[in-house]
Amino acid sequence: MIMPVRCFSCGQVVADKWEEYDKRVNKDHEDASKVLDELGFKRYCCRRMFLGNIELIDEFINLGRK
Repeated sequence: MIMPVRCFSCGQVVADKWEEYDKRVNKDHEDASKVLDELGFKRYCCRRMFLGNIELIDEFINLGRK
């Protein structure tokens, strides 16, 4: 997974929370806004880093094999 280490706007560290967020939202089907609140992300810029992140690395790897 390629997740930026810090928020692009405010500089808060965000990458260390990605695995827990991904597990709780995608596997446990919890509400994303509640998970972000519990992880301590109150600013919109930091929340954007999680909500706007798309895992494309698998698609890039497949394109390189053709």
